[in-house]
Amino acid sequence: MHKTARQAAILKLLTLQGTYPVSGLAQQLGVSDETIRRDIKAMANRGLVEHVHGAVVLPELFREPDFRRRLDHNAEAKRAIARAAAGRVRDGESLMLDTGSTTVYVARALAQHRDLMVVTNCVEIARGLASRNRNRVYLAGGEFRAEDSAVFGAAAQRFVEQFRVRTAILSIAAIDAVDGLMDFHLAEAEFSRAVIRRAERVIVAADGSKFAAQAPVKVCDLKRIDLLVTDVPPPAEAQGHLVEAGVSVVVAEAERAAQKR
Repeated sequence: MHKTARQAAILKLLTLQGTYPVSGLAQQLGVSDETIRRDIKAMANRGLVEHVHGAVVLPELFREPDFRRRLDHNAEAKRAIARAAAGRVRDGESLMLDTGSTTVYVARALAQHRDLMVVTNCVEIARGLASRNRNRVYLAGGEFRAEDSAVFGAAAQRFVEQFRVRTAILSIAAIDAVDGLMDFHLAEAEFSRAVIRRAERVIVAADGSKFAAQAPVKVCDLKRIDLLVTDVPPPAEAQGHLVEAGVSVVVAEAERAAQKR
């Protein structure tokens, strides 16, 4: 295996597990410990990984914060975004929502909607919308992640492929002007791609910090989404790429101000 492919494989393993022992990487990739150490040193010099106590981890820049901290971070902005996104959903509509702090807020903003059909992989979202206003909620099965009460894996992807919905509402870790939507974990990206394939329109709910954030796993190009709901106007470079991709942008604060007039 060429060193470029080997280093890509190392990043993939780290996005799945967060940390990996050096000896385990060597065994997994079928090379010597010395070869893996050379790869790790080169990757560490580029800021892609950190070498700590016989193991390799993603640097803080590429690690996802704790879910509860994410719920509290930019909370007011996320509430405004959630209200704007929920305002684009009609009673009786079919939806898919993925796991994320912003989509949890969207689910809360949908509390007064009626007769929704909701497909999700997040227990907290399902619990908030089920048994309310004649909503029907379908929760994906698969590997359970306790950190954010979410389900991922091949079984979860197969589950959503049984549905066709009007709207998908997604959260995201980062928005890159060139690469598009980015996430921290391969499993999350794979689930989001499955959701995108089964929806007529795709709404991304993301606060302004996502334009400056970085994450290692690509979800999709910007052209795969229809609407971005955010709280601040995108930076000039991102705005240009969004326009080119045909993505409509709603700035939630401006919309809320308009509602007050």
